[in-house]
Amino acid sequence: MKLKIDNETIAREFFEDSILLGIVAPVKDYQLCWQLNQILGFDFRINNDFEIQLTKKERKYFFSIYEYLLPSTCLTHYLYNNQFDGEYLLPEFKHLDFLWLMKGEYVSKEELKALIYSIKTLPGVQLVNEMTNEKIKHKQHLIF
Repeated sequence: MKLKIDNETIAREFFEDSILLGIVAPVKDYQLCWQLNQILGFDFRINNDFEIQLTKKERKYFFSIYEYLLPSTCLTHYLYNNQFDGEYLLPEFKHLDFLWLMKGEYVSKEELKALIYSIKTLPGVQLVNEMTNEKIKHKQHLIF
């Protein structure tokens, strides 16, 4: 008997009640995190346990993930690097430099609008937009 991993169900459960933002900011990941931490008061830290590794054409690509757990809540923010050495975590969104995932707790429309607005004020950030799950073809790449 063979067991088959149901990637659709895993992806659906992983993204349940989550929000995903796409960010265009041609800066290094540590520079963006520094700005988020210093200017906006976040506390993003790299989480090497969550690093995503993809293998394409017998080469390995590593996509770092920064994590921030909002104190006294269940809300966790994850910042993914969408690009590594010419490859993309989400190839259908090559124009995006970073992906910001929020999960674990409800985020109101007002809170989301305020967050998007504040990210847009950072130096180097050109675009921030909310992404709908239906448009994401390679959802499983975001699951750690």
